[in-house]
Amino acid sequence: MFTGITTDLGRVRSLTHQGETRLNVLTCYDTGAVAIGSSVSCSGVCLSVVDKGDDWLGFDVSAETLERTTVAKWRVGDPVNLERALRLGDELGGHLVSGHVDGVGEIRERVPEGTAARMVFTAPKNLSQFIAEKGSLSVDGVSLTVGKVRGHNFEVTLIPHTLRCTTFGEKQAGDQVNIEVDMIARYVARLMTERFA
Repeated sequence: MFTGITTDLGRVRSLTHQGETRLNVLTCYDTGAVAIGSSVSCSGVCLSVVDKGDDWLGFDVSAETLERTTVAKWRVGDPVNLERALRLGDELGGHLVSGHVDGVGEIRERVPEGTAARMVFTAPKNLSQFIAEKGSLSVDGVSLTVGKVRGHNFEVTLIPHTLRCTTFGEKQAGDQVNIEVDMIARYVARLMTERFA
């Protein structure tokens, strides 16, 4: 479980496809304090640490994860939003995020607004019902508050801090992103469907 608050902006060190896919990510974390088997959110994808070095963490990536997320398109040097798993007693600064990506969306537009930026995203059609104005959403592992919603499109305003400390500083129109809907919205929708079925 995560909060959607990025605590390190890592970089892809290597991504190899020999049988299983292995992803190595450069990090500023004290890797000595990260146990093998720990969960880390990598741009919204919950992955388990299987190897590590002084300045990097290694993860095995399943075929399903490659199919359902943006990981398969990452290249050496690409930025990665990193967040270690939430511990009891930690501050919940964003919202509860599972790290289970629901679908891949796309940035339709990036509009500078002073030192901030407004981004318009297109979500997969099956996720639109879970996206509401003023609601929470995890986009590439970052907890964001939704502004306007129009059909399958939604927009958010990114403050300068978010642009500096996450991959959104480098993201442009046309880039794909991992989307995880708010789990409360998902369960409410399920209950409503069953109630009126």
